[in-house]
Amino acid sequence: MSIKSTLAKPFAKLIATKFYKQSNNAVEVQQKVFKNLIAQAKNTSFGKDHNFSDIKSYEDFKKQVPIRDYEALKPYVEKVVEGQSDVLWKGKPLYFAKTSGTTSGAKYIPLTKESMPMHISAARNSLLLYIAETKKTAFVDGKMIFLQGSPELDDKNGVKTGRLSGIAAHYIPQYLTKNRLPSWETNCIEDWEIKIEAIVDETINENMTLISGIPSWVQMYFEKITERTGKKVGDVFPNFNLFVYGGVNFEPYRNKFEDLIGRKVDTIELYPASEGFIAYQDSQKEKGMMLLADNGMFYEFIPSEEFFEENPTRLSLADVKIGVNYVIILNTNAGLWGYNIGDTVEFFSVNPPRIMVTGRIKHFISAFGEHVIGKEVEQAINENTTNTNIGITEFTVAPQITPQSGLPYHEWFIEFENEPENLQDFAAKIDISMQQQNMYYLDLIVGKILQPLKITSIEKGGFNSYMKSIGKLGGQNKVPRLSDNRKIANELSKFKI
Repeated sequence: MSIKSTLAKPFAKLIATKFYKQSNNAVEVQQKVFKNLIAQAKNTSFGKDHNFSDIKSYEDFKKQVPIRDYEALKPYVEKVVEGQSDVLWKGKPLYFAKTSGTTSGAKYIPLTKESMPMHISAARNSLLLYIAETKKTAFVDGKMIFLQGSPELDDKNGVKTGRLSGIAAHYIPQYLTKNRLPSWETNCIEDWEIKIEAIVDETINENMTLISGIPSWVQMYFEKITERTGKKVGDVFPNFNLFVYGGVNFEPYRNKFEDLIGRKVDTIELYPASEGFIAYQDSQKEKGMMLLADNGMFYEFIPSEEFFEENPTRLSLADVKIGVNYVIILNTNAGLWGYNIGDTVEFFSVNPPRIMVTGRIKHFISAFGEHVIGKEVEQAINENTTNTNIGITEFTVAPQITPQSGLPYHEWFIEFENEPENLQDFAAKIDISMQQQNMYYLDLIVGKILQPLKITSIEKGGFNSYMKSIGKLGGQNKVPRLSDNRKIANELSKFKI
């Protein structure tokens, strides 16, 4: 055992003690965060425009600050991008995390000297909580891979700009630099297909112990490893025992991963966003991720069924309930206020606050009032592929409103690794799972408004070909599980079997 792994245990215990003290008093901690955020931003342009000096309570805040998405907050963000100070937060940001916008090109999310360290410490602490619980430290002595965006940064009026994962690459602790792969040069490769081959070249003969990234792209990396060697990933990397992921639900990928690896490995789920590091899995025994109560953000929650109403209910952590689907709203020490990042979450427990991400508020199907969400389609897949030989590489769902004949239906586009023996029987089982989860969908089937779902098989590599065709192959990009229109479906139809 190395000095590094020996020292990791007492440090992990210290961090865990502090973490659970905060988590078990999350409501009180959130109140302190709220007061601190308001106090620090009261003299900004936004603070003055929204009377922060008069805000004494959360009720006051709700009256002064409306819910906004990026487009609504854009007039303020543009001033920050132009180089103005004290607009959304005191001073100027350290960085802009550049992300793809849906309606007006690139989005520039500010990262400040207060917010950036919290991104880094949260990622580190997720590993320390794992060590504290499991006492496993061997992974710190091997090589660790983080599949991420290019660390090369641009300049935007004096502020460094790039992808969040690329910015984070500049903050890798000194004690991890010798363990970390791929190399800086390989990480700078923009073409994902060239990059993944280079990553394989650099790692295939190394002692890989921890691998991290979005599951769909790590899966591609694993497939390249098996193509090169003819072996299971677990045989190529016998000491690989920890997979860290975020961005999507891992469960639809779990069977495929275990097949590629040849055994089970421990997993840690993260919930990072450019706007803030929101939660991470703190335990291998408990369900869900712990909401980070003291990470520079004050959270609000809106019941998703009310979100598109004129005056939806806005709740603080003190008033949320288990089992309700909420849109999560952020107020951050990077100057985002009443900010809707588009995600929906559900609580497994409220004290301490453990959550799961259930989908995107804009990624649902409600062409007939069914309001099917990502959590439901993922659960339907999991229920009918677990402990079977059926392997699924990727899938998405869209409504078929105007079929050539018969009633409308939900069309499931699935790329199979191993297709079920009877596709119609498999589709029927998926449909029953959906009816059991969603009473509105059940009513539409029973009422003969919809016919049961249909599955369209996509050729192997079809989803990657689609992502490549829209310039989003690799990195942090992912296919939406659900669409309320046929835009993705029509493109994927080009790859159907």
